[in-house]
Amino acid sequence: MNGVIVVNKPQEFTSFDVVAVMRRLCGQRKIGHTGTLDPMAEGVLPLLLGTATRAQDILPDSDKEYIAGFSLGMTTDTLDIWGEERSRSSRRVTRDELLALIPEFTGGISQLPPMYSAVKKNGVRLYDLARQGAVVEREPRNVTITELELLSYDEESRSGRLRVLCSKGTYIRSLIDDIGARLGAGGVMTSLVRTKACGFTLEDARTLGEIRCLSEEGEKSENTRALLRSVESLFTDYDRLSVSDKQAVRFRNGNPLDLAKTELRSGAREGQLLRVCSRSGEFIALGRVEGGSVKVFKMFWQKES
Repeated sequence: MNGVIVVNKPQEFTSFDVVAVMRRLCGQRKIGHTGTLDPMAEGVLPLLLGTATRAQDILPDSDKEYIAGFSLGMTTDTLDIWGEERSRSSRRVTRDELLALIPEFTGGISQLPPMYSAVKKNGVRLYDLARQGAVVEREPRNVTITELELLSYDEESRSGRLRVLCSKGTYIRSLIDDIGARLGAGGVMTSLVRTKACGFTLEDARTLGEIRCLSEEGEKSENTRALLRSVESLFTDYDRLSVSDKQAVRFRNGNPLDLAKTELRSGAREGQLLRVCSRSGEFIALGRVEGGSVKVFKMFWQKES
C-alpha cells in the first residue's frame, strides 16, 4: 500500500508505538511518521506507507495547530504537569493580564528547547542527558507563532486552554513556561492535542481502535486501504502540472521535460516545485523548474510488480 493514513494518536503512546501498531494492523513493514508527538500528547499523526515514506524529509513546512491546557503557579523539570515540581507561586493572574501578554508571543519568537526533548547535543538526545540529571547549554531557536488565542481561563484555579497555530519545531511546553515566567507565576502544560498537521485535521484522523476494528473485519490490506489518502495529498501547497502520455513516460524514466512544451510554459518560477501528474491523474513525482526544464526532484511513481 502506498499513501497516507491519518491517526488520532492516543495518550501514553509514542509516535513509534503507533507505527508499530499500524505495521501489525496493516500487515505492512514500510511505515513512517511525519513528526513526533510527546507520549502524553494526543491528536493528528499522519503516517506514510510504502512510497509515501520518500516524502519524509521533504514535506512542506506547513503550520501545525494545537489546543493546549495550562496551569499557572508552578514549574516542573519537564515544563508539563507530569514532571518533577521545581517551584510554587501564589501570585494571582487575571484574564486581562493574560490577554495583554499574548500579543508579545505572537509572530517570530525565540525559544530555548526544553531539556526533556529529542534535540541532540553533541550527538546525544537532550532527554537522555536530562534523565541523568544533567542540564546543558542549548542554542535558542527562532520559531513563528502565527496565531495564539486564549480559549478559556479560570482565575480561581489559574488554569485554561490556548489555541496555537505555529511553525514546525515549536515547543508548546516552552511557550507556556515562558508565558508563566513573564507573569511571575510560572506555568506548566497540562494537556496537548494536535489538531492540524501536514494539512490534515482531527476530522481526517481515525483512532487506533477504529482502525483495529476495520482490520479485524476481513483482509487487513483491503479494509485499511479504504483509509488511505494519496501521496499527492501531502503536497497540495504546490501547483499541479498535468503532462501528456509521452511526457509521463519520459518523466517516469527520469528525463527532464521542456517547460515550453507543458501547460505552464512561461508561468513557472525558477526553483518552483510542482506536482507532476499524468492526464489520467496519476501522481508521478515532484518536479523542480530549472533553466527552462522540469526536472525530477523526488520520484513517487512505482512500477507495478
